[in-house]
Amino acid sequence: MIYKYDSMTELFLLRDFVTIFGVAVGIAFLFHHLKMAPLAGYLIAGVLLGPSMLGIVKDTGLIEVLAEVGVILLLFLIGVEFSLDELIRMNRTAFAGGVLQVVLTSAAVLLVALSSGLQFEKGLFAGFLVAMSSTAIVFKLLSDRGEIDSPKGRLSAGILIFQDLSVVAIVLLLPVLGGKSGLSAADVALNIFLALVFVGIAIVVARYVVPLMLYRVVRTHSRELFLISIVLICFGTAYLTSFVGLSLALGAFLAGLVVSESEYGHQAFSEILPLKDVFSILFFVSIGMLLDVGSVLRYPGIILLAVLFIIAVKFAIGALVPMVLGYPLRVAVPVGVALAQIGEFSFVLSKEGLGSGLISFDDYQVFLASSIITMVFTPFMIQGSGRLSEFIERLPVPDELKMGRLHEDVPGREDLNNHVIVVGFGLNGRNVSRVLSASGIPFVVLELNPETVRSEKKRGVPVFYGDASKEAVLEQANIMTARSIVIAISDASATRRVVELARRLNPSVYIIARTRYTSEVTPLYSLGANEVIPEEFETSIEIVSRVLQRYFIPADEIDRHIGDIRKDGYEMFRNIHHRYTVFPELKEHLPDIEIETIRIGDASPLAGKTLAEAGLRRGFGVTVLAVQRGKQTISNPSGDTQVLAQDVIVLIGTKDSIARAASQIMPPAK
Repeated sequence: MIYKYDSMTELFLLRDFVTIFGVAVGIAFLFHHLKMAPLAGYLIAGVLLGPSMLGIVKDTGLIEVLAEVGVILLLFLIGVEFSLDELIRMNRTAFAGGVLQVVLTSAAVLLVALSSGLQFEKGLFAGFLVAMSSTAIVFKLLSDRGEIDSPKGRLSAGILIFQDLSVVAIVLLLPVLGGKSGLSAADVALNIFLALVFVGIAIVVARYVVPLMLYRVVRTHSRELFLISIVLICFGTAYLTSFVGLSLALGAFLAGLVVSESEYGHQAFSEILPLKDVFSILFFVSIGMLLDVGSVLRYPGIILLAVLFIIAVKFAIGALVPMVLGYPLRVAVPVGVALAQIGEFSFVLSKEGLGSGLISFDDYQVFLASSIITMVFTPFMIQGSGRLSEFIERLPVPDELKMGRLHEDVPGREDLNNHVIVVGFGLNGRNVSRVLSASGIPFVVLELNPETVRSEKKRGVPVFYGDASKEAVLEQANIMTARSIVIAISDASATRRVVELARRLNPSVYIIARTRYTSEVTPLYSLGANEVIPEEFETSIEIVSRVLQRYFIPADEIDRHIGDIRKDGYEMFRNIHHRYTVFPELKEHLPDIEIETIRIGDASPLAGKTLAEAGLRRGFGVTVLAVQRGKQTISNPSGDTQVLAQDVIVLIGTKDSIARAASQIMPPAK
C-alpha cells in the first residue's frame, strides 16, 4: 500500500510539528524557571497531545519514526564522547557492575513473576524489560549537573552502556523465548557470533579507515561535505547493524565510537549536536504519546504498584552493585537512584515482545504507563539523591558500608607532616601530584576509582582508596598535620562536605577547591575554603589570552590583563582580600609565621567582644592584623575594636598558635 501525501496531509503534519515544538518551548521555559529538568515535561506533553487525551497530534506513526532518528543521533553523540579507549578503561569494574545489575534485576523480577503464576519465558522477558535504564535521560541529567566525571557518574555510565550492549543478546534471544519454530541454540549462538564479528570489524574500521576518510574530507575545507560524511557514517552504520540483528541505536553508538577514534571527533560532535536536541525532543514527546490513558484509568492500582516495585527493586539492586564492588554509600545511593527507571531500549524490546506474544496488549499498556511515570520522576529523584544519601549515612549503618569495602588505611600516617592532601586523581589531581612530586613536597592522594588506585600504585604514586567526605578517611590522611588540601573532584556536594570537614578538623589548613561553575564559589568560601578555582572563570581567562595572542599583543601586556581579570574576579567571588603583599616577604624571613583568615560564626564566643576582652595575643600568641566587615576593612585594629558575628578576622602567628586560637573561635559543630 502506497501512502500518498496531499496538501492537507502536509498541512496537518506541519501543524503537528508547530504544536509539538510550541509546547516544548513553553515547557522548557517553565521548567527552566522552576529549576527542573525539562525531560519530564516533554513526556507529560506527549501524553496530553497524544490520541488518548487531547488528540491534537494525529500522525503519531511519523512522529515515532522521527523519534527513532533522535535516539540514533543521541547514541551516536554518546559514542563520540566516550571513545573506544575510554570504553576500554571502564574495564572490569563497569563490566562487572553491568553484569551484576542486569542479572540481579532480571532474576528478581523473574522470581516475582513465577510466584504470580507467570510462565518462565514471560517472566524472564519481564525481567529484561525492567533491567534496562534510560541512557538518554541519565546521561543528559548527569551532564547538566556536571557529574558525568564523578565516581557515581562514571559507574552509572558504565552500567548503562553495558545495558545497551546487552540488548544485542536479548534481542537475539527473543525468538527463542517467543517459541518460534526452527530456531535452535546453534542459531542463536551463530547470530551472537555474527554480531561480535561486526563489532570487531567496526573497531578495525575505526582505527584505520575512518580517520583516513575524514582526513580526505577535511582537506576539501567544505563544512557541508564534512557534515554529510558524518551523517552517512552515523546512519550507514546503524543501517548495517540491522543485518546482524543489532538495534539501530546500538549501531549508532558503534558509529560514534568509530568517529571518536579520529582527530575530528569534537568537530563531528558540534555539527550533530543541534540536530540531536531537536530529534530528542520528538523522542520524549512520542514516548508520552504511546500511553493509553484509558488503560491507566482501568488499572490505576496495578500501575501504582508496578511503579513502586520498579523503583524499589531497581534502586535496591542499583545501590547494592556499587557496594559489592567496594564503593561507599555516598556513591552507591546516587547510582541506585540514577538507574531506578525504565529505559528507552525497553520500549523497543516491549514492541518486539508484543509481536512475539511474550506480553499481552493490556500488560503492554500497564508497562508503558509505569515506565513513563518512572521516567517523569527520574529528574526529581536524581536532584534529591544527595540528600537521600546523607539521610541513609546518618542511619546506624556499618562503617564498612559507609567507607566502602575497598577502603584502606594510609601506611606511615604518623610520618605525614606538613604535607598536601590531594582529593581526586583526575586531570587536575594528576597535574598537581606530578608537580608536588617533582618539587619534593610530601603528598598523599585519596581516590574513589579502584582501577585508578590499582594502576597508579604500581607506578609509585602515593594514592589510596578512600572517600574524603568521611571524617575517618581525612584523619587517616593526617589532616590535622597537613599544610594544604587540594580538592580536585567533580562532585559539587562532596566538595562542600570535604571543605567543611577539613576546616573543622584542621582550622589552619590551607584549602584549595576546584569547582565547575562560578555559582558554586560562594558556598565553598562560606564553608571555609581559602581558594576556590572555578573552571568556568579560568576557561574565560584562557579564551581571552588566546584571542589576544592572535592579535600579537605582547606577552607582558597579556599577563597584565590576565592578572587584572583574576584580581577583580576572585575579589568579587570571595568579597575579601586573601592575598597580602607582606605575606611573601614574611614567609621568606619568618618561615614559621602563618597568616590565616577566620569568619566569626553566630555561636562563636568571640562575637560581641572587643579584641582586648578576647585576649588572643595574651592567651594564644596571635595578633589580629585586620577585621573585614562587609565591604569595610578595619586595618591594624585597636584593643577597643569590637568583633561582630560574620566578621572575618586576619590572624598572624605560628601554625600551632593559630590552630589553638581557631579551636576557640570556631567551636566544633554539634
